[in-house]
Amino acid sequence: MNAKKVLNIFSSLVTAILFLLLIFMVFVVISAKASGGEPQFLGYQLKTVLSGSMEPTFKTGSIIAVKPVKDPNQLKKDDIITFMETQDKLVTHRIIEVMDKGEQTMFKTKGDNNEDPDMNAVVAQNVVAKYTGFTIPLAGYFIDFAKSKNGIALLLILPGLLLLTYSGVTIFRALKEIESPKKQNDVQETI
Repeated sequence: MNAKKVLNIFSSLVTAILFLLLIFMVFVVISAKASGGEPQFLGYQLKTVLSGSMEPTFKTGSIIAVKPVKDPNQLKKDDIITFMETQDKLVTHRIIEVMDKGEQTMFKTKGDNNEDPDMNAVVAQNVVAKYTGFTIPLAGYFIDFAKSKNGIALLLILPGLLLLTYSGVTIFRALKEIESPKKQNDVQETI
């Protein structure tokens, strides 16, 4: 394989990667804005871990995938759930006990890194989702940045500029290759 063919393959690969990166960035930014905060993909929600209460299961700044819970009564001990602790605060902790209080199911929860269980039991209606076991360490910092004004600008504009720059370089090289044989023909005609 000659160097030119390798360069063309590499060039195509870089273009494809940059294009996919641009599409991914647009998806992350738009889905984060549309869902009111956390991106969602194929029925899974992505949540950012804000504290170390569940370490070492997942670390602060990680992204976890959770699946919305349709029937909280199916949850059992050792499941990790995301629930509304207050009106505007989601918490993800492990169920350490399932309590049936008449017609109402409640869950006693605890962070893996906490010494004591959570003070209040979680009412089944407050359970939002169940942890699926999928974690991307430290990616939450990236998502939080992507939701900021600077992040939106950088993550949408930068890949676009990279694609434009790369396209410009590719066009310049193609024009240079076209002109090079022309000059050789002109030199041969004068001899």
